[in-house]
Amino acid sequence: MSNQKKRNFQIEAFKQRVVVDPKYADKTWKILEHAIHEIYNHNASGLSFEELYRNAYNMVLHKFGDKLHSGLVTTMTVHLQEISKSIEDAQGGLFLEELNRKWNDHNKALQMIRDILMYMDRTYIPSTQKTPVHELGMNLWRDNIVHSSKIQTRLLNMLLELVLRERTGEVINRGLMRNLIKMLMDLGCSVYEEDFERPFLEVSAEFYWGESQKFIECCDCGDYLKKAESRLNEEMERVTHYLDAKSETKIISVVEEEMITNHMMGLIHMENSGLVNMLLDDKFVDLGRMYDLFRRVPNGLLRIREVMTSHIRDTGKQLVSDAERLKDPVEFVQRLLDERDKYDNIITLSFNNDKTFQNALNSSFEYFINLNPRSPEFISLFVDEKLRKGLKGVSEEDVEIILDKVMMLFRYLQEKDVFEKYYKQHLAKRLLSGKTVSDDVERSLIVKLKTECGYQFTSKLEGMFTDMKTSQDTMQGFYASHPQLDDGPTLTVQVLTTGSWPTQPSVTCNLPAEMSTLCEKFRAYYLGTHTGRRLSWQANMGTADIKAIFGKGQKHELNVSTYQMCVLMLFNNADRLNYKDIEQASEIPASDLKRCLQSMACVKGKNVLRKEPMSKDICEDDAFFVNDKFTSKFYKVKIGTVVAQKESEPEKQETRQRVEEDRKPQIEAAIVRIMKSRRQLDHNNIIAEVTKQLQSRFLANPTEIKKRIESLIERDFLERDDTDRKLYQYLA
Repeated sequence: MSNQKKRNFQIEAFKQRVVVDPKYADKTWKILEHAIHEIYNHNASGLSFEELYRNAYNMVLHKFGDKLHSGLVTTMTVHLQEISKSIEDAQGGLFLEELNRKWNDHNKALQMIRDILMYMDRTYIPSTQKTPVHELGMNLWRDNIVHSSKIQTRLLNMLLELVLRERTGEVINRGLMRNLIKMLMDLGCSVYEEDFERPFLEVSAEFYWGESQKFIECCDCGDYLKKAESRLNEEMERVTHYLDAKSETKIISVVEEEMITNHMMGLIHMENSGLVNMLLDDKFVDLGRMYDLFRRVPNGLLRIREVMTSHIRDTGKQLVSDAERLKDPVEFVQRLLDERDKYDNIITLSFNNDKTFQNALNSSFEYFINLNPRSPEFISLFVDEKLRKGLKGVSEEDVEIILDKVMMLFRYLQEKDVFEKYYKQHLAKRLLSGKTVSDDVERSLIVKLKTECGYQFTSKLEGMFTDMKTSQDTMQGFYASHPQLDDGPTLTVQVLTTGSWPTQPSVTCNLPAEMSTLCEKFRAYYLGTHTGRRLSWQANMGTADIKAIFGKGQKHELNVSTYQMCVLMLFNNADRLNYKDIEQASEIPASDLKRCLQSMACVKGKNVLRKEPMSKDICEDDAFFVNDKFTSKFYKVKIGTVVAQKESEPEKQETRQRVEEDRKPQIEAAIVRIMKSRRQLDHNNIIAEVTKQLQSRFLANPTEIKKRIESLIERDFLERDDTDRKLYQYLA
């Protein structure tokens, strides 16, 4: 097998020539041309599409594709020119309907022609890079119909007129509009954009410019915004019904520009109905609409925020500087809370809980609350009033809400240490008088303060509660060791740790003999059980319950202060005492004594004493008697002390001085902490760092920081750099 010669096989072309009829191409094209005419004339039912397809196939196969394609162009052009004339001749509203009908016919014809010439589309067109049948049909329709000089402008004007009629409230044939707009889109993006969209947007801008001018003159702000919102919705709906989806952003942008952007400041400041009026009248719906519309345009929300911030600051400024309102601290703080609630609601309900608006609200409140140096005191007085009686019968949830609101105001304070001073004084009075609504509520507020400011802020407040509990145990031990005291007057002592409670001046006061004996026994007991301690009596902070018999044998139990008890007990041995006698016998300080007598002789319903001459003020020449005619429908009568709710000017100065003194070690500690970690720092950076570290408690004064630096240099904690006097070094 290997020696046999290898044979080579070769396939050769068929030798017999196939003769093609020279008139084959013309004959075949005539058949196809006739078919195209029939299709356009709606007589396609009698055609054999299989035969037509085979004829077109053979023409392409025998290299007559060019003749087929050029013949198609010519034939379709002739038909489209005839169609163009019939459309041009249509009058009035029939013009659009005729155009739509002919467009639908053309599409159907094009589909049939495309099916017949499918082989040409698949083979001849790609190899010669000529236009496919469908695309060719579209281009010819565009050039002969849509871009016809007698159709193009007429079509645009009629489409724009339909849009205008719809905008003015007429009902139009949306289906017809949709078909014609889709025709333009099918002819290519550029046709839709150039022949319709661009003129449509220009006409729309003119329309909305005119309409906005008309509305701005005749409508208030709320109504204008409703109309603008309605127009935006209409345009969005128009796009969904018959425009290209890509046109939505463009037409919406036109409406926003003409109806909102161009009138933004005019709407915000519109007289009697602008933004400030909406805020004052709580127009939540209108405010929400303004927010939704203005957020669409550049700087829209910024403008709303600026005007709102300015308004809140102006309102707050008036509130904190109104002398009439400052007379009642509780009412003052309640107004602050009401204002805060009002704008919280607006931001939540109308401004989509926008954080930038929340921040603007916070900064505004912080600004004007700190304009009033007495804000820390007033907030503490508000808490005091609520925790004494204002929260009785209120549910736990509502109590928490009130406490959270107070904490919100507290966060705005720059001088939190001043609040702490007053809060400590007020808490002390509540605890010692037993007039707190609930220990749980008190502790809850302290926990909130602790969370906000840290342990250091509340450690002394917690110490006060500890003292109250310890004192109860001490009293139980005292009476257990003195059973013989059960029959006489009852003494309750609260032993207060000096560092935890507000510092009180040690005041002398002559207690009645019965009480004085009891006090000495307690002192002996306490010092006997606790070594190394000292007791000093704070009579000005105590209370007493005494039984009294008035004329006609009327009995009452009087709840009074320790000072009032000392004065009343003097009348057991005398019917008439003048002011000087009382002052000498009791040794109560003059200012306290006058308030004490005023509350017992000048307050209607509490006047257990009578004074001569009768007047509202206590004078040194006044004489006092037991009021035998005193009556009350209650057996127990509480006689309060006439006392200013707010601090007097000297007291205020004293509190401020104590606060300033307390700040000094805190500033020094902050300086040392910073210098210890940085080792070397210049003056301006120390000021900035110290201010930042202490801002959670108070706003440190740069002058005071400088003084503390000088003090630390004197005590060799710091030293100045030899070359740069503004540079400080830490000394280990």
